[in-house]
Order: sequence, then C-alpha cells, then structure tokens
Amino acid sequence: MELSLAWRLFKRELQQGQLLLIILAITLAVLSVSGLARVSERLQVAITGQASQFIAADRIIDSPVKIDVAILTKAENLGLKHVTNMQFNSMVYSGDKFQLVTVRAVETGYPLKGDIELTSGKTKALPQAGEIWFETRLGGLLGYPKTIELGNSEFVLSNEISRLPDAGFNPFASSPVVLMRMEDVAKTGVIQPGSRVTYLYQFAGDEASLTAFEQSVKPLLNSTQRWVDVQSGDSPIAGAVKRAERFLLLASLMGIALACAAIGIAAQRYCQRHYDVVAMLKTFGASAKQIRLLFGTHLLLVTLMGIVLGLIGGVLLDFGISYLLPPEIAAYSPPLTRPLLLGVSTGLISAFMFSAYPLMRLLAIPPLRVLQRQLEGLQLGMWLHLLLSLGAMALLGYLYSQSWALTLTVVAAVLLLGVLLSVLGFVMIRLGHSVGMKTTNPLQLALAGLRRRARQNAVQLVGFSAALVLLLTILALRQDLLNEWQKQLPENAPNYFLVNIAPDDAKPLNDFMTTKGIVATDIYPVIRGRLTQINGEVLISNEQSEAGEKGRVGISRELNLTWRNTLPANNELLEGHFNQAADEVSVESGVADRLGIGIGDKLTYVIDNQELTVKVASIRAVHWETLQPNFFMIFTQEALAPFAYTSMASFYLNDQQATNDQSTNDQSTNGQALSADGTPKDAVILALIQQFPTISIIDVGAMVGQLRQIIEQVSLSLTLVLALVLLASALVLIAQTEAGMATRQRELAVLRTFGASGWLLRSATGLEFALLGGIAGVLAVIVAEFALYLLKTQVFELNVYMHWPWWGIAPVSGALIVALLGVWRCRQLLSQSCSELLKAGS
Repeated sequence: MELSLAWRLFKRELQQGQLLLIILAITLAVLSVSGLARVSERLQVAITGQASQFIAADRIIDSPVKIDVAILTKAENLGLKHVTNMQFNSMVYSGDKFQLVTVRAVETGYPLKGDIELTSGKTKALPQAGEIWFETRLGGLLGYPKTIELGNSEFVLSNEISRLPDAGFNPFASSPVVLMRMEDVAKTGVIQPGSRVTYLYQFAGDEASLTAFEQSVKPLLNSTQRWVDVQSGDSPIAGAVKRAERFLLLASLMGIALACAAIGIAAQRYCQRHYDVVAMLKTFGASAKQIRLLFGTHLLLVTLMGIVLGLIGGVLLDFGISYLLPPEIAAYSPPLTRPLLLGVSTGLISAFMFSAYPLMRLLAIPPLRVLQRQLEGLQLGMWLHLLLSLGAMALLGYLYSQSWALTLTVVAAVLLLGVLLSVLGFVMIRLGHSVGMKTTNPLQLALAGLRRRARQNAVQLVGFSAALVLLLTILALRQDLLNEWQKQLPENAPNYFLVNIAPDDAKPLNDFMTTKGIVATDIYPVIRGRLTQINGEVLISNEQSEAGEKGRVGISRELNLTWRNTLPANNELLEGHFNQAADEVSVESGVADRLGIGIGDKLTYVIDNQELTVKVASIRAVHWETLQPNFFMIFTQEALAPFAYTSMASFYLNDQQATNDQSTNDQSTNGQALSADGTPKDAVILALIQQFPTISIIDVGAMVGQLRQIIEQVSLSLTLVLALVLLASALVLIAQTEAGMATRQRELAVLRTFGASGWLLRSATGLEFALLGGIAGVLAVIVAEFALYLLKTQVFELNVYMHWPWWGIAPVSGALIVALLGVWRCRQLLSQSCSELLKAGS
C-alpha cells in the first residue's frame, strides 16, 4: 500500500513539475560526468595515440640483450602486434671515405605507428634485401656513392631518409642513421659475441591488452632494460601529453564537483518544499516507517530517472562532439563502459550523500508545524552535511582520476569556498539588516530581500561561486598550458642542430652563417665526463648495488657537461646562485633529488682520466620538453678549461621561400626553400656539409612539424573541454535560479498588494541577483587563485602569478550573468498581477 501511495504521489508531483529541479540536477550531474568522461577519454586516447608515433609503437622494451621468448609469446596471446629491431654503431666505407653510422636493423611490420619519411615522401615500406636507406647528411659526407660497404657486405644506397618516426631528439647522437633489414645483419659479420647492441622490442594494440602486458612483464625487467612509452620522457611530446591528460582529468573532476553542488541544492529545495506535507502526514497518523518509505521511494525513482536521462544525454553529447573533432581524433573510440559506470556511480553516490542531510531534516519535521510553520524539527549539525558532501566528492574524484593530488585540490578549494561563504558571504548579506522593508528604493528593497533570504541566498552562492570558480580555473589553466607550449615551440624554433664543432671551426662557421644570413643560437661546449664521488663517497653502479655492495648508486654512464656564464633560457633557478666562482657547478633538480645532492655538496668527476672536484652552487629545473640542448651539469669555463671539447649549436632555416631579390617563381631553384641570401635550402645544407665535413648536421624540422600538429590537437581538445565546462556551468546557473521561486512568488504577491510598482519590483529583483552574482564573483576569484596555486605547484609545474584583472572582471561578469538569469527566470512572475500571483501561490 505504501509503495502504491508513493507511486501515485510521485506521478502527481512529476506532472506538477515539483520534481523537475532535482531530476534536472541529477541529470546534469550524470550528463556532465559521463559526457565529460567520455569526451576526455576519447581525447586522451587520441592524444596518446598520435603521440605514440614519436616512438613508432605504443610500448617499447629497450634491452642490451635478447629478451625471453616467453615475453613475446605473452604479447601474441594478448593480441598485441610486435616487431624486433636492432641498433648498433659501425663504420661504413665508400672508396677511400669512411663514416661512423648508427645502424637500425628492422623487421617487416616496422613501424607499428607512424611512417618513414623519405625525401620522396612518406612510406611504410622497408629497404629490399641488399639495400640501405640513409640520412641525407651521410650522402653529403661520402659524396653520394651508389653503394657502401658495411662489414663483409656491400649495399646499395637506394633512398634518402628525412626522418624515422622513432628517431627521438638527441643532438648528442651525432652519427648518421642508416636503415636495413634485420635479415641482412648476419651477412655483414659486424655483430659478434660481446658486441654492443641495443634491442628494441616494439608493441602496439588496444589499451586493455597493453595494460595487462605491462603489469605482467614490467616487473620481470632488470636494471639494464627499460620500459618506454610516450610518457616515459623519451618522447619530446611527453610533457605536453602528461599535462593535457591532467587538464582533462581536472576538468572532469570540476564537473563532478559542480554536479554534486547542483544535486545538494536541488535536494535541499525538494525537502524544504515538503516540510508541510510531512507535517500533514504525521498529523493524519502516518508512521515514521511509512514516511521514510514514501520519500525514499521518491528519491530512488528521481535518481533512476535522472541517471537514465543523464546517460542518454552523455552519449548524445559524445556523438555530437565527435562530429566536430578532426578525423584523426574522432577515429579513436575507447569503450563506453567506464564513462557509463562512472555516470551511474555519480548519480547514486551523490544523490544519497548530498540528499541524506536534507532528508533527515525532512523526516524530523514535527506535526505541530501544521499550526506553527516556523518549526523545522531536528536541527542537525552542518558538520554532518559537510562531512557527507566532502566524502562523496572525494570518493567520486578519486574513483575517476586515481590521483590524490587532483582530488585533494578540488576538495581543498571546496573547503575554502565553504569557509568564505560562512564568513564573508554571510557578513555581506547581513549588511541589509538595518534597511527594513522600505519599498521606495530598489537597492533598499534588494538588500532587504538578501537579509530575509539569508540562508537561501547562501545556498545559491554555493552554486554561483562554484560555477565561476570552475570557469576561471579551467580558463586560466588552458591559457597557461597553451602559452607554455607556444614558448617551447615558437615560430622560429631551431630546425637544424650542429654537433661536433671543433674550436678551430667556430669562426669559419660563424662567417658562413653570416654570409647566408642565418642566425644561430648559443654555442654550447660539450665535454664527456663521469660523476664518481659525492662529498668523497665513491658512487657505485646499479649492478654493484644489485650484487649487494653498499654505497650510493650513481649515474652509470658518462654525462655531457658544458659551461655557461648565464642561466640558459629554458632553465629555472630553484636554489642557490648560478655559477660565480671557478669551482662551482649547477645541477639539474631531478638528478639532485635522485642522488641526494644539495647546495654546498662537493662532486668529483673523472674527465680524460683526470679528477675534477667542484662545489654545488645551484639547483635548476630544466624544461626537457623544449627542443633545446639541456644538461644535467653546468660548470664555469675556468673549471673545464684544461679539457678538450667540441661544441654544438642550432639554427632556424625557413622552410618557405624567403622574400628576397629572387622571384618566387625562379625556375633555377626548382621550388626549393631559400636562405636569407637567396640560396636554396638544400644547397645551404649541402654547402655546410662540404665546407665542414667533421660537423654533424641533425635535421629536426620534421619533428618540429609533428610536434606542432600534436600541440594543435591538444589545444583543440582543451578548447572543446572548456566549451563543455561552459555548458555545464550555464546549466547549473539556470538550475540555481530555480531555487526560492515559490518564496519569491509569495513575496511579490505581498509587495504587489501593498502597491509596489512593476518597475520597482523588476529593478529590485535584478539588483538582488546582481549583488549575489557580484559576491559570487569575489568569492570565485579568491578560491580560483588558491586552487590555481595548488594545481600549478603540485600538479602542472607551471609558473604561479596573480590574475589581477579577475578582481574587476569576475564580480562584474558574475553580477551581469546572474542578474540576467534571475530576471529572465522571474520575468513571468514580475509580469503577473496581484490576483494572479495570489491565485498561483494558493
């Protein structure tokens, strides 16, 4: 019988529209979370998939020896594609010329991701047996012969390589690359027992299989083997991908927080509207169990309806957004399971946790309220509501992001907003206390309305402020990320690197650049050295540590060292002062943390069989994702003066035809790009190779172009997420203005009865909402600055600065937006006569 009654009341209230607000809130919650989660996952998978072309696969195992065949069998059982490659250094010969090269021997199927870029275009084909593909600079060094000798065999040079998809960015790897088939390696006789070879096992497949493969195989790798993916740091896009994924996660977490706020507001409004109903039911003898069953059933039905509508909306949102995405991103379609489950979980958890407190207050309404409407029954502590709300938000946040840093940042921002609402918001609202009920002035009437609805307005401020905080935070982070990426890849980013510059070649090279009108970047001296001691303590290798030897584990390879008198542009000083004395060194922060190095420590290096001891003067943060030479250790020139060195530099050569005295239609250039003096680009590079045969030239132009393409896709992703957040915030603001419409209707009826004009009521209503919006804007700026500080320092590693324009823009914008929404929502009430208002409120 109780269920039948509950169903009849549910249908009646649904028809009368009394449940629409809470259904809309739950629908919005589920739609925001499932829709944002689906779009975010699509963008994450697409960005990662596009970025995986930088390593020509989804995952790589880098090993100095062949790995166990069982690992490859495991990959095949999981449905992963895989290829095996070899990389080693060797000499090649052509007549009386010879050159050290890096040999890449690959199997059929390489590359699993991306394409091989030849001078004639992109291809997925491989060299034929007996052929070698070569980098352009090797042809210039050897005079473009038809064949070369490698070990015991002779190979035909058949195609020039512009770039391999997994070439990476290492300006210190100065030897040209040649590509050959794996089966041709044996006949060269180059690989012998003890030869130094790197085996690259590349894998590609769906994310679930890759995750399972990683979980089973990664623990089996030893210290000499590396597991590589696009976020391992080996890819130059790693930093951008990590930050973009964190941004997408944050946007979804903010969506969860926004949705939870909407549900809490809607639940409170629903329960307040039923205080009289509960009092009447108790007066007519309904038991507490019956009332719990009645409203529990209502809550369950409303929740299920909101979840179903929200899931449908989320799926439609994803389909709609997918049509706006570029084909290369829309082609990625991760499973729907997780977004749908997350939407259902969000609806159930938030509906229960955010409705528990208002529902307990509703069920505690005494029957005496029938006679005394001011009675509200049991006054439970707000701490319980706060605990339930924050618990639900933290649970949903962590379930979605698996990141405590992001989750706790959102929770901390919500806590700060709550504190500010309790202090600043309440004080500002109470400013209208002395105004009374004067109706001659719209401002006085608006302030009086704020005072009368202090509690209700505080609840409204939660929604308004939360929406503005979300918008400000997401907008600022998006802009900061785009600015950061733009700094990393400016329009004139170097697309050529010069390595192995001998000291005697420095001046002639500078003259050559000046003649061609090419501006080179800083020249970095490069010296190879090994860190052997820290404060007199001898460092040991990983192998020694695994063998049981005691000591601090060092860096088990030689480092590229340099000197500078000034801090590099892409470095940030964290501690100490940059090199001032001859015996000082600056250390990169990651190495300093790993080795436990601090300011004042003494480091000993072995360079050319000589020991050098210096003192740590500073710790630097290095932006490794920039296409610039970066170093773990930077010395003073005096410290490294006794040692022989070579140098490296970089320059930008325009890929378009330069604007100069030669016509762009000059057939003598065959459409090639020109340097500043009108020389075709390829001729400049060839002349550079011929005039300076010992200098290695590395072309990273193709990589820069691919990086820019990835960044453009990431930028589009951030813009789409921002648009979704704007939509969600707008829906919350619209839903928020629904709160208190019944109370406002009764007040308007009373004021109309006492002769208040329509102009006065419209002006007062607009001013009241504007004041709420202005207060919400101030609160939003404070909370957004706090949240951005935590996010930039703990999650995104961005520079922190104050957004001073917000302090004027946010309150004004908040006032305008909320005032327009409030007047728009109240337009029907404001246009009604006194009798119509009284009839509607009866």
